[in-house]
Amino acid sequence: MADHLLRLERIGKVYHAGEPSQAEVLHAIDLTLEAGEFVAIMGPSGSGKSTLLNIIGLLDRPSSGKLFIQGQDTGQLDDAALTRLRGESIGFVFQYHHLIAAFTALENVMLPMVVDRGFPDLTCEARARDLIDRVGLTKVADHPATDMSGGQQQRVALARALVMTPQIVLADEPTGNLDSKSADDVFALMREVNTKSRTCFIIVTHNRSLAERCDRIIEVVDGHIRNT
Repeated sequence: MADHLLRLERIGKVYHAGEPSQAEVLHAIDLTLEAGEFVAIMGPSGSGKSTLLNIIGLLDRPSSGKLFIQGQDTGQLDDAALTRLRGESIGFVFQYHHLIAAFTALENVMLPMVVDRGFPDLTCEARARDLIDRVGLTKVADHPATDMSGGQQQRVALARALVMTPQIVLADEPTGNLDSKSADDVFALMREVNTKSRTCFIIVTHNRSLAERCDRIIEVVDGHIRNT
């Protein structure tokens, strides 16, 4: 049987272990995701959503349990190997786009490839321009990020998240700062990428109507999860 794209086994997270301020944020999380899934993570503030996303995104290590990406036990990797795996396998889209204001849309999208390779080349530019085209921003590819609307900036952020061809995209409130029309456009674009490329999307959102348009909802309550 092929390995699952993502598997969490009894994942727990404790901050300040052994100290008076010790806080257990996640409790024995079991979760499996496959290529092509499009899921929402919901839950009240402080429920552990962001901690769970950070662990899946290899930005933080669990205190207990195991995290597998395509069968690879990430707990066996050192920090350098985790960084490589994160760069190759995971894309990130945040509520705020985090674009570099002095860069054009094209340069922002190219950035992960330049960091990975150490230098820009024609292949980087061609890949970035293709993604700029896919997100409908061909006419503003060479415009500074600051000259774009919020919806356009978030489209650039999505193109940047996809430039390394990740198997998983983690989106933390990706439409939270957008008006309803722009939010719908960005969501539809993520859905399109998910359908055409079978990229797995994991979206943290407080927006119930948006979550209900996903394939399934994973609710995080007091550090435990339940699927709906």
